Amino acid sequence: MPTEILMPALSPTMEEGTLAKWLVKEGDEVKSGDVIAEIETDKATMEFEAVDEGKIGKILIAEGTAGVKVNTAIAVLLEEGESAADIGAAAAPKAAAPKAEAAAPAPAAVSAPAPAAPKAADGNRIFASPLARRIAADKGIDLAAVTGSGPYGRIVKADVEGVKPGAAKPATAAAEAPKAAPAPAAAAAGPSTETILKMYADRETTEVALDGMRRTIAARLSEAKQTIPHFYLRRSAKLDPLMEFRAMLNKQLESRGVKLSVNDFIIKACALALQEVPDANAVWAGDRILKLKPSDVAVAVAIEGGLFTPVLKDAQQKTLSALSAEMKDLAARAKSKKLAPHEYQGGSFAISNLGMFGIENFDAVINPPHGAILAVGAGIPTPVVENGEVVVRNVMSMTLSVDHRVIDGALGAQLMERIVSHLENPMGMLA
Repeated sequence: MPTEILMPALSPTMEEGTLAKWLVKEGDEVKSGDVIAEIETDKATMEFEAVDEGKIGKILIAEGTAGVKVNTAIAVLLEEGESAADIGAAAAPKAAAPKAEAAAPAPAAVSAPAPAAPKAADGNRIFASPLARRIAADKGIDLAAVTGSGPYGRIVKADVEGVKPGAAKPATAAAEAPKAAPAPAAAAAGPSTETILKMYADRETTEVALDGMRRTIAARLSEAKQTIPHFYLRRSAKLDPLMEFRAMLNKQLESRGVKLSVNDFIIKACALALQEVPDANAVWAGDRILKLKPSDVAVAVAIEGGLFTPVLKDAQQKTLSALSAEMKDLAARAKSKKLAPHEYQGGSFAISNLGMFGIENFDAVINPPHGAILAVGAGIPTPVVENGEVVVRNVMSMTLSVDHRVIDGALGAQLMERIVSHLENPMGMLA
């Protein structure tokens, strides 16, 4: 029977996307692994691979359509021996983005639709192709017990064909006790759109529509500020030894085309500090704390319309020149929205450096599930007292925003002390 190709969840947080471009047309033969479309998420444009083989019988969502919900049918795949006549009226093209949540039931004459996307016992959605879900339903297979081999762990036909029929959980098993409803969003969101529009009705304004990235930033950071118990630790570091050491290294590395930035030293200092204060190298995981062994450090990168936080994994093991090259590559691809989800998700700690824009100090919002984020200000010539004398030093202010559920005050202070120590004694970072 015809198989619906569904809008994929290309990242764990994706809820909808834009079908940017079709790379196939109706009548084309495709195999598992063939790239058939380009999908824009809130963060990147990614290739979408077919998980089953067959012929594209009907394209249901036109390219350029935005707001397509995950698991919405975007095309119909025909198996060998099937024709367009088997598709039925339910496969009529949808010209606009499927904004409505409720869709009319399929006519009885159409082939039985694929079972609804199942959920695991913990309530998380199980990603499976429509054909895999049909086979599992027919054979009585519990998809929660099947490991997917498709993109991002999606369960495909091959994963269920060899599984012996078992006692499948009945369809009603997915209807578990609902989770406690969150507080009404309106209460936290402030005045309604209508109220704001009336307030400025007599003023000249320009409305800017929210794209997927800006919506995600607004939702996530609002949630972070409301649900994470932030507290702040402030320290300053004298940068003169680092600036001198950096100038010396850059002169030696000039022939290799390497130029280290102050930010490269900050990344390295934070990575080493997380190793020296391992209890602070942790994330909040709902009902537990996860402590990481490697130092996976995220760095905020400003792009048009928002920001990315690409993650430098195992940063404690990498040289300054390696960190510099990787950071330049990640930043360049972030600005063109070419990062894959695994390159900007994860990590336990983040750095936001606005010092390069002249900002002297600020407080950053934690990006969950990180345990902390370091806000870095500009290095400013400042009079300081050394050995009873007043001298001028380049001083950089830093603020560590900490999730109190993960890191207590004394632990955060230890982490800040180690970061400052590395920045003020930069040669030790090469040992």
